[in-house]
Amino acid sequence: MAAALAQPPARIQTTWPTRPVRIVAGFTGGSSPDLVARTLAEPLAQAWGQPVIVENRPGASGNIATDYIARATDGYTLGIVINGNLTSARMLYPKLPYDPAKDFAYLSLLVTAPLALVTQTERPAGAAFLAAARQAGAVWNYGSVGVGSIGHLGMELLKSKAPGIAAVHIPFQGNPQVVTALLAGQIQMALLPPAIAAPQLKAGKLQAIGLTSPGRSALLPGVPPLADAGVRDFDLQVWNALLGPARLPAAARQRIGAVLAPLLQAPQVRQRLFDQGWQAFGSSPEGMAERVRQETAALQRIITAQGIHLE
Repeated sequence: MAAALAQPPARIQTTWPTRPVRIVAGFTGGSSPDLVARTLAEPLAQAWGQPVIVENRPGASGNIATDYIARATDGYTLGIVINGNLTSARMLYPKLPYDPAKDFAYLSLLVTAPLALVTQTERPAGAAFLAAARQAGAVWNYGSVGVGSIGHLGMELLKSKAPGIAAVHIPFQGNPQVVTALLAGQIQMALLPPAIAAPQLKAGKLQAIGLTSPGRSALLPGVPPLADAGVRDFDLQVWNALLGPARLPAAARQRIGAVLAPLLQAPQVRQRLFDQGWQAFGSSPEGMAERVRQETAALQRIITAQGIHLE
């Protein structure tokens, strides 16, 4: 299987790792962090010459696992987290047990994907859809997978950049329920990740108004950015990132960076991640920190303005 994924970079003789490495995912099997972790685990094991074990610790939208990573002291525990664990969690959970800015060694962004604003096929497209949304006011609803989710905060951010849209938030248990509500006309719009939106768009059951990225994406090649519909300076994407505890040894950080960057460029790895609805996106620790900083600032304004909280 590993050979089918990638030819990993040549092994570098080093003192790390000398035993198995654990990658903790804060969601159940089949979730995006779990799939990304398992896609990378075997090629990393080949490159490092040690087993890489994926461990699922679901709960609290990934915050339980993220806290576990922060507290790890063995030097062999890493984790894959989603946006919210490092950006909005601190604002949504005042009693969050970890500090996203201080308790971690940021290693790399792994994968990214824009969200797609989708609606029913009978509605107008592009800027005309946004005009209809403004005219509808609070009569229209939008769905997400819950209060504080990227779909919820992203829509509130969209509303702030497209004044006059006043659609009301309706939370659901998961994206399948959001899609069902869209198809039934119970809600009029939602921000969906490509893996969820693509089958509905391909089948002609829903249409996409635009992407939350500055430009187009190979994940949904026929969909323009929302900038084309008049929503300027809107860049909010979903991502998974790799991190360790702040006390992670320097030798481990260096070895991870040396192996991970070429691995994320390997065609077979990139294709497998693409098939999961992601674009591989390696970054430096500094680049990851800057993404977290910018996104945290943008979401903080929305969370504060709307008084959103979960505790």
